[in-house]
Amino acid sequence: MLSALAHLGRMTRAAYVFAREGVLSSLDTSIMPPAAAFGVRIFRLIERRTPDARAVRISAALDRLGPSYVKLGQFLATRPDVVGAEVARDLESLQDRMPPFKGAEESVERALGRTIENAFTEFGPPVAAASIAQVHKAEIRSGGKLRPVAVKVLRPGVARRFNRDLQTFYTFAYQMERWSPLARRLRPVAVVDTLARSVAFEMDLRLEAAALSELAENTRDDPGFRVPAVDWERTAKDVLTLEWVDGIPLADHAGLAAAGHDLPALGRTLIQSFLRHAMRDGFFHADMHPGNLFVDAAGNIVAIDLGITGRLGPKERRFLAEILYGFIERDYLRVAQVHFQAGYVPLDQSVEDFARALRSIGEPIHDRTAEEISMARLLTQLFEVTELFDMKTRVELIMLQKTMVVVEGVARSLDPKLDLWKTADPVVREWITRNLGPQGKLDDAVNGFGRLVQGIAALPDLLVRAERIAAQVELMTVDGFPISKESLRSVETARSRGSLWMTLALWVIAALLAVLIYLR
Repeated sequence: MLSALAHLGRMTRAAYVFAREGVLSSLDTSIMPPAAAFGVRIFRLIERRTPDARAVRISAALDRLGPSYVKLGQFLATRPDVVGAEVARDLESLQDRMPPFKGAEESVERALGRTIENAFTEFGPPVAAASIAQVHKAEIRSGGKLRPVAVKVLRPGVARRFNRDLQTFYTFAYQMERWSPLARRLRPVAVVDTLARSVAFEMDLRLEAAALSELAENTRDDPGFRVPAVDWERTAKDVLTLEWVDGIPLADHAGLAAAGHDLPALGRTLIQSFLRHAMRDGFFHADMHPGNLFVDAAGNIVAIDLGITGRLGPKERRFLAEILYGFIERDYLRVAQVHFQAGYVPLDQSVEDFARALRSIGEPIHDRTAEEISMARLLTQLFEVTELFDMKTRVELIMLQKTMVVVEGVARSLDPKLDLWKTADPVVREWITRNLGPQGKLDDAVNGFGRLVQGIAALPDLLVRAERIAAQVELMTVDGFPISKESLRSVETARSRGSLWMTLALWVIAALLAVLIYLR
């Protein structure tokens, strides 16, 4: 009961802040159910009139609600299918900046089990502070030489606050799926699941260190791209120590040009590196905005902050390669067939109609430079097509797609005439040749034979389990499926309680709105 009231209070406060800051003015009420559209109009009565742009209003609202909501906003910037392409673009500019906290040295000593003086020859003040952690520049002695390092320290008590707010996000997502058919297609609970996993990784800095280590291992032979090395000796759950990146921010075009770097070449390297990570390795940095990218003295792009990562299985990687290859070759029927083979489009839909819809997306962007292509409009059309053909949202593919748009935008800022398709062509063709050519088919045959042998070896156990299941089913056909009276009472109690709390929530929100309107 107390938990339900707490969630209700937090959701009501969030709704008030969003309404007060004018965020609801950007919602399209024409596509909402009548009750939802009426609710938005009521909430807008308390809107604070301001000439600020929508991105500024959204940022102000999230800042007022706290670090959990700032992190939610940053995560939703990767999900334009949920918030819309324009709002996602506004959220990209959201800056996760917080005042630094005191006592970082004590946190480091507790985490590492030794004094600051024993771990570092020098430990400086914070150079950056965000909602989850802050970063200090320090110095260590390695091989008889002094070496600068970056030390990331988790904020005290941050895990408890995020866990509390995540439960509220889950409550809201469950209600959305319960009451809105559109929300069920967008799978908001799965969105919060992905956010929760991402936050869990960020709350244990050893896991971020492992992500950095994995990406470094995958890219050790790649030209022009690297990540900072992890200092495992000085890394723990609450502390991450990395090689200090002494480079020029990728957004500093004047600084890059003055240092003699080739900006168009950096743009091509960025796109091709990302595609290699996604298709070849199935593991990619999913937050590659300019603030996380630097260029070192050797001309390498150095990526930092792997708080948000994406992972693709073999099926999704093949799907991605064939989709890109199909768009490059303008073979839209093949692209449509790949969607159906992967199970992303229901079989009751028409392959030919879907191919025609994809052609309407692909043809306008061919033979044009990046400066002539509106990626926001392209994304909007893609999501309209997915809804038209009743496609279920695939979180991993949406994150990949959004990251690809961000990477393309960063590369285009370096080279306004960059052609995404021509830049991607050699990487995609290499993957297609390796995995779908003769060598790839031979590898598939070998792997298939191995799985067949494993299946034969497991056959006796499967037969024993099948015999047990058959016996249990036979008993149920005779005696029926047993349900205890206690279980039935629990189900009925839970259903009644859920209905009661929903009714109470609606009355409380209505009363609050009445009071706020009266006070105005």
